[in-house]
Amino acid sequence: MEPLPRGPGRVSWPLTCLVLLSLPGWPGVGAQVSRGFKLQQPQDKVSVAAGETLTLTCTTSGDAPPGPVKWLKGWGSGNQTIYDQTNHLTYGMRAVNGSNTDFTIRIRDVQPEDAATYYCVKFRKSLGGDEVYQHGKGTEVSVRAKPTAPVVSGPEDRAGPGQLVAFTCTAGGFFPEDIGVKWLKDGVRISAQQPTITPGQMKSSYNMVSTVTMPLGVNDVRSQVVCEVRHPTLTAPLRETYQLRQALRVSPSIQVDADPPSPVGVNKTVKFTCHVKGFYPRDVAVTWLENGTEMNMENVSQPVETPQGLFKLSSLVEVKAMEEKNGSVFTCRVVHDAQEPVDRTATLWITATSKSETTDSSQTVNGGFLMIYIVVGVVCAVLALLVAAILYLIRVKQSKGKSSPSARLHEPEKSSEATTQESDPNNLTYADLNFDREKKTIRRMVEMSQQSEYACIQPSRAPNGDDNLTYADLDMVHLSKAPKRPAPHPEETGSEYASVQIPRK
Repeated sequence: MEPLPRGPGRVSWPLTCLVLLSLPGWPGVGAQVSRGFKLQQPQDKVSVAAGETLTLTCTTSGDAPPGPVKWLKGWGSGNQTIYDQTNHLTYGMRAVNGSNTDFTIRIRDVQPEDAATYYCVKFRKSLGGDEVYQHGKGTEVSVRAKPTAPVVSGPEDRAGPGQLVAFTCTAGGFFPEDIGVKWLKDGVRISAQQPTITPGQMKSSYNMVSTVTMPLGVNDVRSQVVCEVRHPTLTAPLRETYQLRQALRVSPSIQVDADPPSPVGVNKTVKFTCHVKGFYPRDVAVTWLENGTEMNMENVSQPVETPQGLFKLSSLVEVKAMEEKNGSVFTCRVVHDAQEPVDRTATLWITATSKSETTDSSQTVNGGFLMIYIVVGVVCAVLALLVAAILYLIRVKQSKGKSSPSARLHEPEKSSEATTQESDPNNLTYADLNFDREKKTIRRMVEMSQQSEYACIQPSRAPNGDDNLTYADLDMVHLSKAPKRPAPHPEETGSEYASVQIPRK
């Protein structure tokens, strides 16, 4: 083997190796230069309030190999670079700019999501890029976060007096987890369940839920409950108020009055008033129905608030009491707060108030019999007139019957011979009936032909004992056609005769 040339163009290999080892970043040289390098991260735990500025301390000493110093949030594959000596776009800021030994940084406006463990790391350059050369033990940062303002919620649907209702108070985003909750009703503390605390989404804060259950009352319209939250980050408790009227429903009492009360006279005006009292909330609808048919509203007052915080109103309808409305049912229908309708009814009764009204009512009800009554009355009147006329005619006829004999009886007495000569033999000859007032004896009888017929008039004894025949006695004369017989002979004393000649036909 030929020896290496020794001239000026020959390079000495030991010198070349020494130069290479002296170049920056060469592993052999760096290991020796970095002897005595120290990185100090003194903070183990740091607690800071949300919104404040976080300060993380890191210093180095001794000679360091080439490479940057960085701050990392977390360790491992999921770490996040907070500060990079060679990149100024990160949000961590150097406390001392330009220093090669003090790498303390500040993070402003810290939020609960900034809570983590932070590491100060020295990197060195290598052929494959920056690699970790030395790092601190890590600083655990916790952010003291105030809880959010509490929110109190009640039931979805309103509840009536006496029903149990649950109210819930929630708050979140606070750290640490120790938190206190207190409930008050009208300033008086009430018992509640222990609050439930759960980690937040970033596991750097907590959320809280507290529930209280209580019955509602009619007087709770003006009552309120308060959720009070206490936390170490708070200088004063956080409070939220809930008005119980938001969860309360008080159903109304309903009454229907009639003025004047039934029964009423025909054509009177009746006022029906629907009183709706003691309800909450004020949302209410009132309608009137007559025998199930909705009526036109006339007068509905606006709800008026009472001292207890409840409401009341009245609704009025006027009805004319006509006969056809007798027994009609008037209904006040109330719908409160979109609940099922509630009905209250009143019945209209009608009665006659005077004799004429009673007659009119009777004629209306019995109109079919009115003509019958009229016809019967007319017939009765006609019959009465007929009876009166007949009686009158009878009396007139009787009067005429009395007057004719009287005229004849007052004629002067004539002798039987003169009468016989003057009269027609076929006519009634004469009747000498003008007797003296005292008893007379028939002296002789006029003999008539065998064509003559006789009627014997036997005067009756007058009540006064007078035997004389009077005009009135002639009313009792009964003339009958006696059989043919000879002329009568004179009768005994006390009998008197009249000769009546019946003409032959």
